[in-house]
Amino acid sequence: MRITLSGHTSSITLTAATFTLYLSSLPISSQSWTPIVIKNVTYLGPQSTPDVTNVSRDGGHSGLINGNIVWLYDDTECMGYAGNQLSFVSNTAAYAHQSNQNESIVKDFGVVMVGKDKYGRKEYAILADKTVGTGGWIPFVQDELDFNRQKNGDERVAIWPGTSPTPISITQAFMYAPLVYVDSKPQDPSKQYQPRGMTLVTIKAPTTGPVATRQGDLTIPGTEVPFGGFATLLGSASTETANNDPGDRDVYLVGIASGGLQVARVALNDVTAYAKYSFFDPQSLEFTNSSPDLNITDYRKIYLPGSFSSGIIFYSPYFSTYIMVYFNGLVDSTFYIRYLDIDQPVGSDAVWAKGGRNGKGIRHEDAEALVKYAWSPQQQLYVSPTGKGGFNYAGTAHPEYFNRQYFANSLYPDWTPAAQRQNDWYGSSLVTETESGGDGQRLILSWTSQVKGGMNSGVYEICLAMIEFGEINPKLQPSTTSSVSTGATTLSHYSTSSGRPQPSQTSGNMASAADTLRAFVGYERHREYDYWAVVCELGLLGGLIGGAAVVL
Repeated sequence: MRITLSGHTSSITLTAATFTLYLSSLPISSQSWTPIVIKNVTYLGPQSTPDVTNVSRDGGHSGLINGNIVWLYDDTECMGYAGNQLSFVSNTAAYAHQSNQNESIVKDFGVVMVGKDKYGRKEYAILADKTVGTGGWIPFVQDELDFNRQKNGDERVAIWPGTSPTPISITQAFMYAPLVYVDSKPQDPSKQYQPRGMTLVTIKAPTTGPVATRQGDLTIPGTEVPFGGFATLLGSASTETANNDPGDRDVYLVGIASGGLQVARVALNDVTAYAKYSFFDPQSLEFTNSSPDLNITDYRKIYLPGSFSSGIIFYSPYFSTYIMVYFNGLVDSTFYIRYLDIDQPVGSDAVWAKGGRNGKGIRHEDAEALVKYAWSPQQQLYVSPTGKGGFNYAGTAHPEYFNRQYFANSLYPDWTPAAQRQNDWYGSSLVTETESGGDGQRLILSWTSQVKGGMNSGVYEICLAMIEFGEINPKLQPSTTSSVSTGATTLSHYSTSSGRPQPSQTSGNMASAADTLRAFVGYERHREYDYWAVVCELGLLGGLIGGAAVVL
């Protein structure tokens, strides 16, 4: 066996002997089985958008803000009864309309009646404008708006909220959204999507509808790892940075690079100043001032090597640890899951010992644990059913449902009694709280389904499913069918991943090389980005993004 990593300027060849040596350095107990028990999966179908006549949208992340479940979408096209375009905008937001009666219904805002069809039926659209120039729910700054109006859709700047909002209180949240330059008909297909960077957005949710505010133009340049594009967590000040102020909090940002996930950290008060960010070094297990190379393929320098395209990291009160749910970059429409294994510390920190902080588990506020413990092996969670247009994308999870402990206790006002530091129960038409088995035992999943594929003619919808978990069972015997992947991107002392072999489909293997691009575009398959575009684009990206090849 020979494993060859090919990057931008170099390659590394590992023999079978050295490959085995690398594996022997990993904690053996976490390589052999996948202990999360999946008791049941219920397919819930597509979301319903009764406020508009017809809508095609993708993305579908969400968060609980001010008692409202806010759903965030990327490119959104409203259509008439005949399929004609009524409006098209870069992003939209909606509220879960009947979160305890019908979890699939959302309420849109900015809806107007734009006319009637030939049969006299009224037609409704969001932000009724036939151009993309007006932007969307997340506002453009003036130069972006001017550019979009000038190009009138042939070229545009897009803002796609491709991750879940992070609460900073029970009434406000923030997120990092990618800015992407889009050329609908580029002479060079590899330049169809060009990342500009990450913009910081704060979100409020009054009864009149969700409000997004840009915190400046770009926070993270497009030449850097798109930190926050995969997940952002707010925790207590780290053991390294804490002082006597109990209000200090640190933000941990997880971004997708070409070889896997990387982590940055910054104090909450400094989130707008990228110069104050520090970056986790998996070799020294410390944060440094040196940001990682976006295209690095050396697994020793990657926080969690592997293939990722969309997902979420959240604290689960049911499992009493952090959970990661995600899609990989292999266009296989499959959800995967890992949990942070607090019995697998990665260093010799006296505080972050085996069993959690001081050996007593971890809390919602302990986001620092992300860099103190190893992740469990990658485990298949659910294969989502595909639409007629092809593979699914933008898979994520929604922990605000079936969970009264969505917010950390520290996010409530100081005067809130301990017994009242809980949010409402959402999802009772599916599972009542009394029959739920506890906060977080069930979880809503969502993904973008291609109702119709095709260049400039695709139709997309958000679909939902509900997962019921059993317990994490560390006593399971090692599986005889589970093995460590031969993909070199899974070999990391920091990760105890067993990985998953790549599928044989050519398009899937090609798509796995584009994690860097998907880090910014949120793995979007917009109207211009169909199956053929994936193949053409990725074929020309070979010189930009390192890939892994296995030769037996």
